[in-house]
Amino acid sequence: MKLFGGATDAARLAPDAGAGRKGLKSGTLGLFSSVVIGLASTAPAYSLAAALGLIVAGVGLQAPIITMLAFVPMLLIAYAYRELNAGNADCGTTFTWATRAFGPRIGWMGGWGIIVADIIVMANLAEIAGIYGFRLLGYDALAGNRLWTTVAGVGWIIVMTAICYVGIELSATVQRWLLCIEVAVLLLFAVTALVRVYTGNPPTAMRVSASWFDPFQVASPRALTEGILAAVFIYWGWDTAVTVNEETADSTHIPGRAAVVSTLLLLGLYGLVATSAQAFAGIGRTGMGLGNAAHSGDVLSGLGNAVFGSHGTGLFLSRLLVLMVLTSAVSSAQTTILPMARTVFSMAAHKAVPSRFARVHRRFLTPTWSTVGMGLASIGFLVLLTAFSRDVLADSIQSVGLAIAFYYGLTGFACVWYYRGVLTRSVRDLLFKGLLPGLGGLMMLFLFCYAAFDVYANPKYGVTSVHVPLVGQVGGVTVVGLGALLLGVVLMLVITREHTSALRLQRNLLPQRLPPQTAVELASRYVPADSGSGVGGDWFDVIPLSGTRVGLVVGDVLGHGLRAAATMGRLRTGVRVLARLDLAPDEVLSRLDDLVALKDSEDGVADARQGDDEARGVTCLYAVYDPVSGRCSMARAGHTLPAVVTPHSGVASYPELPPGPPLGVGGLPYQSTELQLPPGSLIALFTDGLVQAAGRTDTGLAQLAETLAQHRRPLEELCDRAVATLLPGPVDDDAALLLARTRVLGEHQVAVWELPADPEKVGRVRSAVAAQLAQWGLEELAFTTELIVSELTTNAIRYADGPIHVRLIRDRTLICEVSDTGHTSPHLRRAATDDEGGRGLFIIAQMAQHWGTRYTPTGKTIWAEQGLPVGEADGT
Repeated sequence: MKLFGGATDAARLAPDAGAGRKGLKSGTLGLFSSVVIGLASTAPAYSLAAALGLIVAGVGLQAPIITMLAFVPMLLIAYAYRELNAGNADCGTTFTWATRAFGPRIGWMGGWGIIVADIIVMANLAEIAGIYGFRLLGYDALAGNRLWTTVAGVGWIIVMTAICYVGIELSATVQRWLLCIEVAVLLLFAVTALVRVYTGNPPTAMRVSASWFDPFQVASPRALTEGILAAVFIYWGWDTAVTVNEETADSTHIPGRAAVVSTLLLLGLYGLVATSAQAFAGIGRTGMGLGNAAHSGDVLSGLGNAVFGSHGTGLFLSRLLVLMVLTSAVSSAQTTILPMARTVFSMAAHKAVPSRFARVHRRFLTPTWSTVGMGLASIGFLVLLTAFSRDVLADSIQSVGLAIAFYYGLTGFACVWYYRGVLTRSVRDLLFKGLLPGLGGLMMLFLFCYAAFDVYANPKYGVTSVHVPLVGQVGGVTVVGLGALLLGVVLMLVITREHTSALRLQRNLLPQRLPPQTAVELASRYVPADSGSGVGGDWFDVIPLSGTRVGLVVGDVLGHGLRAAATMGRLRTGVRVLARLDLAPDEVLSRLDDLVALKDSEDGVADARQGDDEARGVTCLYAVYDPVSGRCSMARAGHTLPAVVTPHSGVASYPELPPGPPLGVGGLPYQSTELQLPPGSLIALFTDGLVQAAGRTDTGLAQLAETLAQHRRPLEELCDRAVATLLPGPVDDDAALLLARTRVLGEHQVAVWELPADPEKVGRVRSAVAAQLAQWGLEELAFTTELIVSELTTNAIRYADGPIHVRLIRDRTLICEVSDTGHTSPHLRRAATDDEGGRGLFIIAQMAQHWGTRYTPTGKTIWAEQGLPVGEADGT
């Protein structure tokens, strides 16, 4: 779908072997680097320092088990990420997967949730990094100054953005060093604290008790829920390991494994540090107790001197612990840029946001506009809210949990809905693709609703409150959090309005249903692309023709958006008009080529604005099947070959057809090829989007052939199997599939007579026709049919030479055909009162429902259709 003007500069996408599908540097990260990035994004040291005091204040001694229980919903969502990534390794993650599962609007909101959460957290982490940087250097006065902490925060954002801009390798290298030191210091802190508890017996120390790990010891269910709500978001950030999937060595497996491994490692680290800190400091509300409100924003820095000591090596280690909180915030800020930039990059690649954000640096193979743009957005958010209101900034930071719960929950539900067709395939699929992600989604939905409408909505929660009409006073955290998501709804409606219009136009232009045909049994599928670019120009059609024949057509307008959809509609109408003239397939394509060339000339294509939604070419395949003879005539204009399966062989083949140039290009003339098909043969017409999703067209064709080999299955089932096999995940191009199983009319439905060009034979053929109608039980139509046969046969004898053929076909209508060797077409006209002729064709037109002329290699055929009497329409 084209949403914004201007195409992405092709030169911006590096073409060398190191470039991935969207131009990113593939094969850069292994499992270890992915796990490091996932862990670093959670900022373990800073998350514990900021959240542990709040958890203790809510649940008391049960803080360790609450910290560990909060891991459960994150693990369940991590399984959803793993399964979805295995099916489609796209750096857009939730945006891409939710688009595939629920459509472009829901997918856009999933991407918006990631952007909102990351921008808010970036502002918070940058400010924290500025504060701790000043504290580490001993400038406590500057650490409390709003201006200087904001300036330092902006500086940190610039530095981290630059690192991400230079390359994913540098980002991974920096994270490996920072995280290893951070984890080492946290483990040293935990071990030292426990050793001192059991050997030195500090005054606040408590021996570890089994009751600490019993959630039923929590005072009330509300306290338990609030504790989990406070603890669950310290695990947030591991999904960055999946966001860099297109830059990993094995994009379909490593990122998912890294996500699960990251959450498991966080479980062990958080459980150990929380237990050791509580054992050493206790939960008192004074001194260094974890329940002391004065230290609730940072419990680790205050414990550093107590655990390590304040002299010599102990002083160094305590300062190192403060440094780790700083580096934790800094490294998390850097890794927060990665998912934010790559989400926007993927959205731009799929045309859900301006396409300039999909540009990639030639040398570094990193997103340029999206990385810099998100860094600037974070700076703007920090500066604006700091200047406007420190209180609003504080409430914005607390509201980030709503955005996190929103897009995590959406991912869990997307996994269930996307894989709903395979949940019964095995116990593993049911568990990891259905039950666990679904349960994780429900948990996130509960946390979202509980936080938004209960905890955060309390006017006493947070710093600000807002009076909402009809509701009353509402906590500022809820207002800011829900307001940010609602802003995304408004932006989504504005940005996707063209997609919606194009999709509605395209769906209205495609056949709403396939009319039943005597000649063939039919089934079809149209699968739009799953991203914003999903509105393309693929189309198919079934056109009833004279003599019970049927026209089958499939085409593809290159490009996306309103222009492609409108071009598709114009061409579909053109094909139907030309087909109703009973032209041969090659003649239909030749005239359609003229139509496209004429339209391009009128539009001034050479000087027209070039854009992603421009119809840049058209391919088409047109086939006509005759159930009387069993012959199928085909011609193609640059389109993919059809697949044919005969009932005797059961093997799908792709018959060679002269290719012909795409429509509007010019070149060699089109050629028709005729195939003799036995009854029960299967014909598959499709666009290239169906077979290109497999990575290689030949692989897709082989998979389609394997699916069609089960040709005796119902066509609807075959369509479903083909789509499930060839399009198992999100696709970037729409696809159309039309299946037709041939039938042949029985001998009792067709009667044929041949007579010489002799006027005396007209009476004999009238008698033969009357006898045949009596045999079919259609005596009511004898008079009109005899009149039609008599008039058409007389005209053939008068204006043409050679033998004449008369054919009756009893189908849903009664069809009368008269063929001769002439090539002149009769024309209906109103005869004057003194004219001796010209009335016969007028009389035929009044008696028949339809009539027309079609040309054959040996002459022409004039046909007329009459409706059957009531009760006979379904008879044979």
